[in-house]
Amino acid sequence: MKKIVGVLCVFALLYSLPAILSGDDKETEVNLEVYEKATFAGGCFWCVQPPYDKMGGVIKTTVGYTGGKEQNPTYKQVAYGKTTHTEAIEVIYDPSVVSYDKLLEVFWMNIDPTDLGGQFVDRGSQYRPEIFYHTEEQRIIAKNSKEKLNNSGRFDKPVVVPITEATTFWKAEEYHQKYYKKSPVSYYAYRKGSGRDQFINKYWPSK
Repeated sequence: MKKIVGVLCVFALLYSLPAILSGDDKETEVNLEVYEKATFAGGCFWCVQPPYDKMGGVIKTTVGYTGGKEQNPTYKQVAYGKTTHTEAIEVIYDPSVVSYDKLLEVFWMNIDPTDLGGQFVDRGSQYRPEIFYHTEEQRIIAKNSKEKLNNSGRFDKPVVVPITEATTFWKAEEYHQKYYKKSPVSYYAYRKGSGRDQFINKYWPSK
């Protein structure tokens, strides 16, 4: 079957383009000598950004593409499976306020970690879940976190999310940044139909 490849994402994007173009996503200067960086892929990046934006200690979030070899990928190329990238989020955080382990907890609670073929309605490797570590410490923490979740018995199938060394992160087009704020009606319509919340409510009922 030809990949569904975010049909709902594409539909919602086209539906709300005028509202998106009027949105404002100001750049925030960050000091990586003080803050640290984390990168996660969890399916359609529209849905992965809000949970991190709500977290104390998170300085900035950016959605984009990573994990592939192509230079300067576009949304159309990635969404239609024309690259080896996956949709992802880059999180700049203050480690004195929030730990990397806590960022991982939020990651696990917002994805299906047993599915490598995509996430929910969005199928294809461009929606695969993945953890991209930036330091050896992050790699070890991610490995231990994954093992802990696997051993918890929470899921009927094994946790299969790869833990991979981070490569170049390509920022997505501006209209994708904070999409849930720029076009809330279409964002929530997409999210409701994606199956993500139904999965989260089933496996994390107290969330």
